[in-house]
Parts: sequence; structure tokens; C-alpha cells
Amino acid sequence: MKRLFVVLVSVMLTVSMFAGQAKYVFYFIGDGMGPAEVLATQYYLSQKKGELGITPLCFATFPFTAYATSYSASSDVTDSSAAGTALASGCKINNGVVGLLPDGETRLYTVANWAKAAGKSVGITTSVGVNHATPASFYGYRPSRNDYYELGVQLTESGFDFFAGGDFIKPTRDDEPSHYELAEKAGYQIVRGYDEYQAKKNVGKPIILLQKEGRGDNIPYAIDAKDDDLRLDQIVTAAIEQLSKNKKGFFLMCEGGKIDYGGHANDAAACFGDVIAMDDAVKVAYEFYKKHPKETLIVITADHETGGLALTGGSYSINTGVLQYQKVSKHGFSEVLNKLRHDKKDKVEWADVKAALTENFGFWREVKISHDDEMALYDEWYHSFQTNEKVKMAESLYYRDEPLSDLAVKVMARCAKIIWPVGSHSGIYVPVFAIGAGAEQFTGQIDNTDIPKKIAKAAGYKVKQFK
Repeated sequence: MKRLFVVLVSVMLTVSMFAGQAKYVFYFIGDGMGPAEVLATQYYLSQKKGELGITPLCFATFPFTAYATSYSASSDVTDSSAAGTALASGCKINNGVVGLLPDGETRLYTVANWAKAAGKSVGITTSVGVNHATPASFYGYRPSRNDYYELGVQLTESGFDFFAGGDFIKPTRDDEPSHYELAEKAGYQIVRGYDEYQAKKNVGKPIILLQKEGRGDNIPYAIDAKDDDLRLDQIVTAAIEQLSKNKKGFFLMCEGGKIDYGGHANDAAACFGDVIAMDDAVKVAYEFYKKHPKETLIVITADHETGGLALTGGSYSINTGVLQYQKVSKHGFSEVLNKLRHDKKDKVEWADVKAALTENFGFWREVKISHDDEMALYDEWYHSFQTNEKVKMAESLYYRDEPLSDLAVKVMARCAKIIWPVGSHSGIYVPVFAIGAGAEQFTGQIDNTDIPKKIAKAAGYKVKQFK
């Protein structure tokens, strides 16, 4: 009888330990998405409808929230590779490095490795290059985040089950095999675009889903996207279809990488549009969660904030609703101006530029601008199109843009009554939102290194940080 009692207690403890364990884990990282970007996007959604207050994003309604510090081992202000590695491995490393401790030698294992060791399928996805800093932090280890060729090789060697993003960055080097050749040799099926994925999704091989050929190494901003461009919500849908084939469950990381690009460019419409695009991807995961609420964990956070966004340019109000009249990103409008140069054979008049500004930003029509801003736009047109002086391009981390395009976005920010103090990262808290099995761990002030460990606890992964 005593032996039976001991067995029953043991069984009860085992059941208790694994009750509500996260069989399915979704880990969303909004690159550059600080608290202000989340709140401003919600103001924007309300003001588009003519309403005061906020229209909540899906992930902002999740019941458990926290704020995470994001400093790296080398700086109070992190970069994406150090923050990505912290979010992946639970360890602080130096800025500019991927997956290696500050000694430069010790390789780190990640929550994706822990999930794989637990028998789960693993997906690593993004809206930028698949070997960019954040996704690479989950499978790679290099002294420089710019070692794109080596990181692409490590992707193909990872053994993970699903990858998706814009494309490989710098997929070839000298006479060495391309990333595409290495991926196919490792047993991956490369598919381009969602239509091709739909046609080939039952090939029975691990899949690397990329943007259509010739469209660059990242997915366009949501504001610039064509109908047949790959989207984050499609990527998450495809990932669930592929990873769910494993009856033991899965781990999926999804990065909204273009939020950061918009922050570096101080382009609010582009930035907020990609916050919404990531939220659309979260909605796909949330629909999955509703079918498996006791076995699913969804965590949303950011690696850092970008731009130092402040939500008022004065007068106790913001006016983000005007951003709905911006139809292209700063970079997209540079392309509009380049086309004007080509079509007009460099004889671009003020009337041409004014019409383009009205069409793409709503200036003078829906968006009233000051006389000073109009004169500044006119002066920039004159300097850029009517003199023989060399045009000095406006540079952000990822793009070089026409100065007139840069100025138009600054005018739009003034109209929206928001301020971008910097074009780089800030050191403020990043938000954390969670729902599902183990989500109650995500409350209060935590550090970014705590997040993968809490995910591992919720999912029952064995934590092994060092090789």
C-alpha cells in the first residue's frame, strides 16, 4: 500500500510539473520597437478612424507585460547582434558580435538549440535577410555581425527545420559555393514567394522561404509592398504548417526587422506600418493559440528601441493620423524622385515635385503644411534639381536617400507632432507581452537575458548555454 502511495504521489508530481507546459512557442522580436513605437501605432490606428485614444494592437492586449533592460556587455546602448544574442541565449555579449562571449571564443547555445535538443521543430524567420544580426543570433556565432557569408553557411549547418525572410545577404564569395548551393546540399528546399510555397509546401524537406528573385535581401516596408511581396503573416502561416508536422511541438522565432529600418530613417509611417505588419503575424499565432491555449506560449519583445521617438512636438497633442496620407516610405519616395529625373531627363520643375509630394504625402491637400516648410521643400527642390551642385544624399543605417525625400519625411513628422531625436538606437526599456502557458513569468522589470530562460522554463527545455 505504501509503495502504491509513493507511485501515485510521483505520478501526481510529474503531471503537475508538465501541466500547462508550452508545447508550441512563438517568440516575436520587433527590431527597434520601443514602448513609444507601440503606443504611437495605437494612436495612429485610432486617429485614422477619427477617434481619440488608442486602438489596441493584438499583442498589446495580452494579459502579462514586462519591461526589459537591453544593455550589452560592452555598452549601455546595444546593437541588434548583442541584443539578439541575449534574447536567444540568455548571455550578455559585446556589440557587433554574434553568439560569442566577450572572450571571443566561447560559443553560445540558444533557446532554438534547446528546443531542438528537446525534440521540437525549429523555425527562424524575419522580414529582413535570413543571415542578418537578429535571426543569425539564434543559430550563428561570429566575431562580427557583418560576416554574412560565414553566418549564411552556419544557417545551412544548423539543422533547423524552417527559415524565411527576404533573402541571404551576400550569398556568394569568390569561388566558394553559394548559400543556395549549400542549403540544397544540406537538404533544404528553397522556395520563392508565397505562391511557390503553396505549390511546393508538401515536398517533405526542410524549407527556406524567400522573397521572389531579384527583389533584394529584405522584404519591403509594408507601406511599399506589392501584392505579391512576401508578408510576415504569410511566413508565420507557412511556419505553422511546416513545424506542426512534428507531434512533439515547435519553437518559432519571428522578427519584424523593418521596424528598425523605419526608426533609423526617422520615417514614422514606414515604422508604424511594420509594427502593424508584425501584429498581423502575431494574430496568426494568436489564432493558433486559441486552438491550443494550454499548450501554447506567445512572447513579444524587442531587441532595442530605435530613434528615441517622442510623442509630441508641442501643444499637448499628437497628430499621427496624418501619416495615413503618406503612401510610400522615405526610400520609396526617393525612387519616385529618381523616376522623375529619368522621365523628365533631369528637367524636373517645381510643379512636378509639388504634384509628387501631394500624391505621396498629401501635402497641400489633406495635410496642411506651414509656409516655412513649403519654402524649405522649394529650396531643396531648387538645390537638387536646378543647380549643378552635387546632391548630398541623406544617409541612414540602411539607405541613402534623396535629400528632398528626407525633408518630406521630416515635414510629415512635424505635422504628426512627433520627434525623432536620433537616427540610431536608444538605451530605454523594451516592452514584453505574453500570453499562454508560462506567460505569468513575464511581469515587472526584467533583463533581456531572462526572456529565453523563462521560455525554456515554460517549455521544459534543458538550458545549455555554452559549447
